[in-house]
Amino acid sequence: CILKVGDRSIPCHRLILAACSPYFRELYFSEDGKEADKTEVVLENLDPKILEVIVNYMYSAEIDINDDNVQDILSVANRFQIPSVFTVCVNYLQKKLSKKNCLAIYRLGLMLNCARLAIAARDYIADRFETIVKDEDFLELAPPELFAIIGADALNVEKEEMVFELLMRWIRKDKEKRVKSLEEAFDCIRFRLLPEKYFKEKVEKDDLIKADPELVKKLKVIKDAFAGKLPEKKKGQGGEEGEEGKLPGYLNDERRYGMYAKDMLLMINDTAAVAYDGKENECFLAGMAEQIPRNHVSLISKKNNLYVLGGLFVDEEDKENPLQCYLYQLDSLAAEWIALPPMPSPRCLFAMGESENFIFAVAGKDLQSDESHDTVMCYDTEKMKWTETKKLPLKIHGHCVVSENGLVYCIGGKTDDNKTINKMFAYNHKRSEWKEVASMKTPRSMFGAVIHNGKIIVAGGVNEEGL
Repeated sequence: CILKVGDRSIPCHRLILAACSPYFRELYFSEDGKEADKTEVVLENLDPKILEVIVNYMYSAEIDINDDNVQDILSVANRFQIPSVFTVCVNYLQKKLSKKNCLAIYRLGLMLNCARLAIAARDYIADRFETIVKDEDFLELAPPELFAIIGADALNVEKEEMVFELLMRWIRKDKEKRVKSLEEAFDCIRFRLLPEKYFKEKVEKDDLIKADPELVKKLKVIKDAFAGKLPEKKKGQGGEEGEEGKLPGYLNDERRYGMYAKDMLLMINDTAAVAYDGKENECFLAGMAEQIPRNHVSLISKKNNLYVLGGLFVDEEDKENPLQCYLYQLDSLAAEWIALPPMPSPRCLFAMGESENFIFAVAGKDLQSDESHDTVMCYDTEKMKWTETKKLPLKIHGHCVVSENGLVYCIGGKTDDNKTINKMFAYNHKRSEWKEVASMKTPRSMFGAVIHNGKIIVAGGVNEEGL
């Protein structure tokens, strides 16, 4: 038989098509199994290249799926009821889920009524909620699409305030249409998890909420719940508590997944990253780290992202630039390291700091020339690009860097003549300037430094006297 698509004719066998697709089975065979007298079938609104890919798969069980064609192949497989191709596409999309495409894949799964794909994408979004809500496309979700995400127990969010504020941003994005959905959306917010002060100042005083009499009634019920007075649950048949006996969603006080977060100590070497729970005295594997070189520098950002940079890796195949300084970020949910663009100026004995969405690799030592650096490399975590920023006033290595209130502090270290210093410099990235501030009482290098209760605390290290 011939499948006619536009000006393309694709020859194939009826039995092969019928075996792979209920659509073609019904087209070519009657209910009693008799073969229909059709030698050519014209298919409209179809890319012939996509159909050829699918027909080839029916014969060879091999298919070339990539980011450019997967959605078209999935749609055609869904249209012609070809489950094997559909499953291959779903598997591909699940493996390719990322922060950039998860919303599109989520909506595609819902559009094709593919629960497996939609749930996988929804769970991916819920796991990375605080990051993905910054995407403007999030505000374009339809009401059912949004409510399925923000109503979930699995939402990885530490505070319910963020969920409420996201909902109100979404409403105000298209206020005239979406305000009608506010009453339904109320069941997605767990108001009893909000601080009472926040509820009074932000929820009760919101203009859109105050303007809806039904929502005002619900506010009264929530206020009673804060005071310890909950409405009585209705009983189901036989006196047992049924579905109708549950409290309404807006009175749900069950904590979400992200609200069980703990502070842990991370230990990283070239074998694994291990998280230590000091309260429970337990260790957990946070991720294998076989690709992480030794002598790296690590940084935990204010957004709770873990980055490691370096140490120096010798690429014997690259004769011109054998030294490499790799950058990785830990995906704690997938327990794996994500490779990011390497630093273009390899070095060792440097230190890392941050300001807003920028990471800074400050000074350090060049192994090939054995000279200290005064250069500062800046990595933009949003644009994923390295640039060079304002130089440090001194060439140093073996120093410490801490960050606080948008400033990056560079402390101590050694100069090229191996003299230990006690100087401290503060860097303001918005002004692109370094400024010398209070010095340490004792010069030192190769030490530790942290910020605690607004104070910089240094410990250990070495100097000419030993320390």
